[in-house]
Amino acid sequence: MIVGSDLARARIVSRSVDVISTHQSPSGAYPACPTFSAYRGYAWLRDGAFIAEGMSRAGEVEGVTAFHEWCAEVIGAREGQVESLVRRAAEGESVSPAEMLPTRFTLEGGDGTDEWWDHQLDGYGTWLWALAEHTTRHGATVRGAERAVKVAATYLSWFWDQPCYDWWEEHVDQRHVSTLGAIHAGLRAAIGTGLLDEAETKAAAEAVEGITTLVEAEGVAQGGHLRKWLGSDEVDASLLSCVYPFGLYPADHPVAVATVAEVERQLAHEGGVHRYLADTFYGGGRWVLLAGFMGLNHAAAGRREQALRYLDWMGAQATDSGELPEQVSDVLLAPGRFEEWLQRWGSVATPLLWSHGMYLMLADALEVRS
Repeated sequence: MIVGSDLARARIVSRSVDVISTHQSPSGAYPACPTFSAYRGYAWLRDGAFIAEGMSRAGEVEGVTAFHEWCAEVIGAREGQVESLVRRAAEGESVSPAEMLPTRFTLEGGDGTDEWWDHQLDGYGTWLWALAEHTTRHGATVRGAERAVKVAATYLSWFWDQPCYDWWEEHVDQRHVSTLGAIHAGLRAAIGTGLLDEAETKAAAEAVEGITTLVEAEGVAQGGHLRKWLGSDEVDASLLSCVYPFGLYPADHPVAVATVAEVERQLAHEGGVHRYLADTFYGGGRWVLLAGFMGLNHAAAGRREQALRYLDWMGAQATDSGELPEQVSDVLLAPGRFEEWLQRWGSVATPLLWSHGMYLMLADALEVRS
């Protein structure tokens, strides 16, 4: 079957829905990867939110609602922890990264016992954004959402400007522009739900304005593109999310145009996209989900043929059983570093449910149906 045919694309859409549905936990959580040694048994808010968005676009309402109810329970249960963190911060007390909310959870919603890089703010913003997208699209009612939206919005309104790990669980001492973009989108979404009271809405709006001002002042490099983190002139493929879907800048804004172009120039190769130039994880291969983000940005700018090229590259990476991996290792930025990760954690994570979720998002944007 020709990879770029309508039939082949439709089959991968169908297979992606099947893979995600099959591995969704009875709790509602989406595991990052059911087989990969370091991810097995855990769910991330960020990964799960993008997986959920893909499934929501594919019309899988019940499963996506179950995921959001799992998130609402997980986040709502940490209301007391957030209240304590806010109280301490208001009193001028320093709060360490180790005391912040978790990045990943067990499928039952508990804190993990394995050591991890565990302070990331982007997941909470991404969940708020995805929740609003799903409920608006389908009119779904998510149990526990009111409490959880308040908890997540309060958490982000207070701590949005604190350094934390980035999407890749690196550089905890930096403020990452893609993280700021996720928080910006999440707080805008939270305000739009109407679930926040007047004080919470005011705090969220002030944080949104603070992010806008900070990124304009310190988040744009001399070349006009967004920075990987404040103070760096490097780019990272996660910056694509700041344009689409998070809308920190609209697709036709000069900063958005420059960011997409620079990420593509530095990090794209024949349809696949690397994370960043210094990447050494599994040798720094091309990530399937990042091809999805690049394709979505081309689609948002009206460049359908370019977007299709990324969709078809994603589909071409599927295994014989139709599973999409986290990354592929044929073109590596640091080939000498591949073996150490293979020995440490085994083969590249497959299937990565986030890869399938991004295929669904891009396929929907291009009106590819199963």
